[in-house]
Parts: sequence; C-alpha cells; structure tokens
Amino acid sequence: PKKSGGSRKETVKVPALDGFDNVPVIEINVSEGDEVEADDALVTVESDKATMEIPSPYAGKIGKVLVSEGDKISEGLDLVEMTIVEEGGDEGEEDASSEASESSGKEKQEGEPESKGKPSEPKPEQSSATYEPPAPGAKVHAGPAVRKLAREFGADLTRIRGSGPKSRILKDDVQAYVKSQLQQTQQGSTVAGGGGAGIPGVKLPDFSQFGEIERESMSRMMFATANNMQRSWLNVPHVTQFEDADITDMEDFRKAQKAAGEKKGVKMTPLPFLLKACATALAELPQFNVSLDMDRKEVIRKQFIHIGIAVDTPHGLMVPVIKDVDKKGLWELAAESADLAQKARDKQLKPAEMQGACFTITSLGGIGGTAFTPIVNTPEVAILGVSKAAMKPVWDGKDFQPRLMLPLSLSYDHRAVNGADAARFTSVLSQLLGDIRSLLL
Repeated sequence: PKKSGGSRKETVKVPALDGFDNVPVIEINVSEGDEVEADDALVTVESDKATMEIPSPYAGKIGKVLVSEGDKISEGLDLVEMTIVEEGGDEGEEDASSEASESSGKEKQEGEPESKGKPSEPKPEQSSATYEPPAPGAKVHAGPAVRKLAREFGADLTRIRGSGPKSRILKDDVQAYVKSQLQQTQQGSTVAGGGGAGIPGVKLPDFSQFGEIERESMSRMMFATANNMQRSWLNVPHVTQFEDADITDMEDFRKAQKAAGEKKGVKMTPLPFLLKACATALAELPQFNVSLDMDRKEVIRKQFIHIGIAVDTPHGLMVPVIKDVDKKGLWELAAESADLAQKARDKQLKPAEMQGACFTITSLGGIGGTAFTPIVNTPEVAILGVSKAAMKPVWDGKDFQPRLMLPLSLSYDHRAVNGADAARFTSVLSQLLGDIRSLLL
C-alpha cells in the first residue's frame, strides 16, 4: 500500500462543554511555536462548577492561538491552528488495524482526502452533520474501534452520517450523534416550566401586577443543579429511613484529638467518622453500592468505594468526591475532605474531583434541623442526610441517661434497595458511630 507523508494544518475547535455556552477562558496554556502532545492542555476555562482544561486532540506544533484570556467560548468555535505531521496509510489498512491504534488511525482517515489528492471532497463540519437513516441496504463504512465504540454507546451506525472520506464514520461522528440524541432527550424532558415526561408545565402569571419585581438570570450552576434535582425526583422512587445514632463517646474521642490535630495542622470534624462508617456499611451491604441500567435491565455492582460530600458554597451546592474511602485513615480523610471543601468554595474543583461517587453524604448539622429528606444523587442509589446532634434522655434499662444523639436520614432508590436493607444500613451506621472501635474491625 502506498504511504503518504508530509504535514497538514488543522484548526482545533472547542469540544462539547457539557452543554454550556459562553464559558470564559481564564488561562491560555500554549503559545505560537509550542510542540504539544495529544491531550496536552490548550486553554483553561471555567464552567458552572469547576475549572477545566481543553486538551489538544492531536500531537503537533501550535500555529495561531485564536482566542484570548477573558473570551467567552462555545462548542464549535475555532480555538488554535496546528501543524500536524502526516502518518499516511490507506483505508484498508485501518480496517484491519487493532483498536489500540485507533487514535493514529483517526488522524490518517482525516488526512486522507489531502494525501490522496482529492481536495474536492471537503470534510463536513461535525456540528453541521445530519443524522438520517441511509437508503435500505446501504453499506456502513467504519473501522473496528469505531464499531466497538458504537456498540458501547448502543448507537445505530446506519443512522450516523460519516465525516471521513467516502462518508466513513469516525469516532467523533459517533460521539456527536450520541450527544445530539441525549440533548434532544433532555430538551424533551425539561421544557420550560418543568414539563416533559407527560407532566403539565407550570404557567407563570405576570407577577408585576401584584407589586414590584426584579428578574435575574440563573447562574449556570443553579440551572444545572435544578435540572439534576428535577431529573432525580421524577425518575427515582424515593423513600427515606430515619435513625438516631448515639455519638456521645465518638465526640469525646474526637475532641480529645484537638492537640494532635493542631500538630498535624488538620482539624478533626465528625465527617471523617461518618465517611468511614458509610464505607464500612457499603462494604457490608453491597446492594447500596450499585447503579441501575434500566435500558439493559442490568445492575452495575461497583468494586470501589468513592463517597461524595455535598458542600454548601456561595455559588451553590457542589459535591466533591473522596476516592477509596475504605482504604484511608481518619486523619487522611479529615485532611482530604477539608481540602476538597475549600476547593469547592474557591471554585477550583476539577471535573475529575466531582465524578465517580457511589454514595453521597449531605450534612446540615452545622446549621440545624431535626431531620430532612435528601434527594438521591442519581445514578447513585442512596444518600445520607445528617442533621444537628442534640442531647436527649436515653433509657438504659434502669434510668434515663443524657446522650448526644445524631439524626440520620437515609434516602434511597426503592428500585434498587428494599426497606429492610435500608433499616439494616442505618442500624449498621448507628452501631459503628455508637462504638467507633468497631471501625477498626
């Protein structure tokens, strides 16, 4: 097969930004003449909840940087011009290639119209691609890795219009198709006024007829949180189980660690004990450490324990995730949770630091309240609400003793978890927090 070399110019466009538009650029990470590898950061932007880096899809040399600090960018906007060294190769070769070489295969495919001298076959822009079923019996052109990706997404290749040579389907086409389908679904289920899914929307009256009003745009974060809460509430059959845990001894032990904490520069709060107790309960009752795939009628059982902690910030609710809680000690958890909470308040969390949770803890104990019914952070199947601890008289068999009781509210997805298991879960938490020595077992 004939090999072609040389180089080509490519304009890198802004990829999907979780559906958000007009995201401000806070840092330019490259300058003209820089050599970059694939996945090196080009620019840093600030989305609704976090700062994130936009990676380079290619290895090559930076030409012009087409955006400036402070610019607001949206998906599809030109970001940088790059020079990419061609690898060459022909179409048949890619079909037989292994999935591991798909990334270089993609570059070959995209370079083919030029290397084969067919400038009359322009590459259609991804954003303008339309997705329609071809004529019956039409052949689908796609490499093995693209077919594998389509299988993983459950995407029908016959409905995807390829942007490669001879309408060949590339990975980008599959991803763009799946994204467009998801957006259509979301738009259908979150129409203005909260309608969708057969639920009538709420028509607002003209409030100005009752008195003076002021309109203010929702922040991106508020809008995203509102959508997530509504989606969870409409899709998940919620039940909440309540329990009081006796934390008298735990609090005595925690307060006794004050001097040790000052030495380490770490403040020991009740949260590390709650994290540890939840991790133990998740290991003991693994039906809480799952997600449901209702489309495929499958239960996804997770072999890791990552726990989200809901943090109230001036910008809204954020949920950083502590990974492998079961493998960490109390001091490590105290330091990490304090660090992530501060990052959340400063809007410094990276997307990876907010992903992968199996379970969430949301604590309003510092503010007050006796109990509440938290909304499950789907696709997780349970969330623990923690309210304000209070001294209560507890009967010990002979007398009432003053004990510090912590109210726990466990909301769960009744499709995945039944009531008896939820009662077992809060009972295990209560025992673990009641005698923290059991966390060592």
